[in-house]
Amino acid sequence: MYNRFAYMGPNMNPNTNPNTSPIIAPNMFLTWLIPLVILIVIGISIYMINKNNKGNIENKENKESAIDILEKRYANGEIDEKEYLKKKKLLKNK
Repeated sequence: MYNRFAYMGPNMNPNTNPNTSPIIAPNMFLTWLIPLVILIVIGISIYMINKNNKGNIENKENKESAIDILEKRYANGEIDEKEYLKKKKLLKNK
């Protein structure tokens, strides 16, 4: 038969759970807080990566080629025909 007066731990109360104590209880708060913080950090990281990638895509679409810039400079009179043809030849060879 079970002896209910056997050793029950430091508090000697048979109605309490010996696995819980006031010292361990605050750690239960951290068991859900740490994963929550990790999920928030991951979410913010994904948001920032997507935000930066959208900016890069827009910049690539608006970027002018070197030949377009050269043609504009020639049209504005910044360079003469000889220099324009020389630079155009160099750009075509690349």
